[in-house]
Amino acid sequence: MNFVITILSFLIIACNGEHATISVNTPTIQCGMCQKTIEVGLKKIAGVNNSTVDLATKKTKVIYDIEKTDIKSIEKAISNLGYQANEQLADPTSYESLPACCKIGGMDHK
Repeated sequence: MNFVITILSFLIIACNGEHATISVNTPTIQCGMCQKTIEVGLKKIAGVNNSTVDLATKKTKVIYDIEKTDIKSIEKAISNLGYQANEQLADPTSYESLPACCKIGGMDHK
């Protein structure tokens, strides 16, 4: 019986990696489509548990497993989606493929 309890305890601990919450400055986001693109894109990153983009503050809150990813990987993923993440500039090719409303000043042009 003690053996079963030990194994179950190990599995519970192994499945509960340590999580961190960070706030990433995403100053180039413009609209709800930007918000959705980043939130959906970050779901594809192993270790990211949740992300929330706040359009008013232009910040992205990310909860992630520190054993599976890190802030640099998260910043790179956001950059690869076409947006600036902290000091990591947006990937130029990805940025160019964004819809007009997602580009800087895009919401001003109709």
